[in-house]
Amino acid sequence: MVGRAGLYAVLLANAVVVAVLFAQAGFASNALIVLGRLTGLYAALLIAFQLLLVARLPWFDRRIGMDRLTSWHRWTGFSVLWLLLAHAVFIVFGYAASSSLDPVNQLVDLAETVEGVLRAVVALAIILVVGAVSARYARRRLAYETWHFIHLYTYVAVVLAFTHQVAAGTTFASSPVATAYWYALWGGALAAVFAGRLVLPLWRNLRHRLRVTAVVPENDDVVSIYITGRDLDRLPARAGQFFLWRFLTKDRWWQANPFSLSAAPDGRTLRLTAKRAGDGSAALRHLKVGTRVFAEGPYGAFTTLHRTRPDAVLIAGGVGVTPIRALLEELHGHAVVIYRVATDRDAVLYDELRDLALAKGAELHLVTGPPVPDRLAPPELARLVPDLAERDVYLCGPPPMMNAVLGSLRELGVPGPQIHFERFSLAG
Repeated sequence: MVGRAGLYAVLLANAVVVAVLFAQAGFASNALIVLGRLTGLYAALLIAFQLLLVARLPWFDRRIGMDRLTSWHRWTGFSVLWLLLAHAVFIVFGYAASSSLDPVNQLVDLAETVEGVLRAVVALAIILVVGAVSARYARRRLAYETWHFIHLYTYVAVVLAFTHQVAAGTTFASSPVATAYWYALWGGALAAVFAGRLVLPLWRNLRHRLRVTAVVPENDDVVSIYITGRDLDRLPARAGQFFLWRFLTKDRWWQANPFSLSAAPDGRTLRLTAKRAGDGSAALRHLKVGTRVFAEGPYGAFTTLHRTRPDAVLIAGGVGVTPIRALLEELHGHAVVIYRVATDRDAVLYDELRDLALAKGAELHLVTGPPVPDRLAPPELARLVPDLAERDVYLCGPPPMMNAVLGSLRELGVPGPQIHFERFSLAG
C-alpha cells in the first residue's frame, strides 16, 4: 500500500504542476490548439511515468510487484497512445482552422517548417506500431523475443518526443522554472531506467558471479537448478521472489526466463525449479555444472513483507508450489499448506513440503483430482481451513486455478489486504 500510494502521489503532484505551468505559459486564441498543447503535455508526463513503472526499482518492486507494475505500464501505454493521437489531431486541425490548408497539407507544412514536428510524427508512428503489437490479439501470436525487440523502439520514440518538446514546446520554454521542471522530469525517468535496468543488474552480477552447481531432475518434466556465487548473504533476495535468469551458454545467453526461488535464500545457494513448458525450459536439464548465470532481480512483492496476520494459508497449484515451498521455509506462526494437483505424480517437491510442514508444525493438504468439480470451492476451503478469514493467504498457480480460488476467497469474506498473489507470467 505504501508503494502504491507513493506512485499515485507522485503522479498526482506532477499532474498539478503541469497544469500550473501550462496556465502560466498563457493560452492560444484557438481552443483546439489549447487542447492540443495540454494533451501533449499530459502525454509527456505519462511517458515519464511509464519509464518509472518499467525501471524495476527495488523499492517499488518489493512493495507493489512486477506483475502489477507491468499491468499499470500496459494501461498507461494505451493512455499515452490516445493522448498523443488527440494531441496530433487537435494541433493539426487547430492550425488548419486559421489557415487556408486542409489538415493533411497542414501537417506536411508543420513538419517542413516547424523544428521538431517531423521527429514528433516519427515518434507517434513508432508508438502506434508498438501499441498495435501490444494489443492482446497480436501479442498472443507473436513470440516474446519478437514482441520485446519491437517494444525496444519505444525508447527511440521517447528520445524523439523529448527533443520535439524541447524544440517546439511552448510551455517548456515559457520560463526557467518550466524548463528546469521538464528537464528534471525526463532526466529522472531516464536515470531510473538506466539504474534499474542496466547499472544494478550489471553491478550485482559482477559482484556475485553466479554459477550452476547442480542440476537435479525432480521428475520427467521438472528440474531444479542449484546456483552459488560470492557474497550471496548480501544479495537482498527473499522467499517468494523470482529472478529473470540467463544461462550463458552459446544457445541460451540471449534468453531471459522468470523463475521463482524454490527454496528460501540461505546466503550460500539459490535454487530455482522449472517445469518443461517450451524449448527454453526443457533445455535446463542439460545445463552443465559450472555454467555462468546472469540473473536480474530479485523481483516481486510475493513475500512476508506484506503480512497482516500471525497465521497463514499457503495455496499452490502445480509448479506454482515453488515460491510457496520457499515461503513455508521462512514463515513464522501457524501455517496451513494446500497443494492442488491433478494426480499424486504431479506433486513436485511434495516430500520437501511434508518434511518442512512436520518441522514447523504446519498442516499440509494434498488435493488431487480433475478440475471439475472444483476441489477448492468455498465449502472445501472452509472445511480445510475453518479460520480462513483470520489468516493471510498466499496463492500461486495456473491462472484458471488462481482466478477460481480468488473468487472463493472473496465469497468466504477474506479481506483483500490479507490476500497475496502475483501472476508471474507477466514478469517476463
